[in-house]
Amino acid sequence: MTDSNLVVVHSFGSQPEADMAVSALEAAGIDAMIQSDTGGGMRPSIAWAGVGFQVLVREEDLVQARDVLDLPATPSA
Repeated sequence: MTDSNLVVVHSFGSQPEADMAVSALEAAGIDAMIQSDTGGGMRPSIAWAGVGFQVLVREEDLVQARDVLDLPATPSA
């Protein structure tokens, strides 16, 4: 990804869910990546207990990414 502000488009409870979201975004031409803390892959429960598997996109791609993932345009409180 080029220099840009990255934002969380959505958090998932599992790696496979996040992987599918990234695949859908990339198929739509949106660069995306997953951020999670799994202790180097040895402790996936750390991610489950924390913020989960966060899918990140460029800030300027956020609205389009939410459309691709069929999420509300603005996060709910």
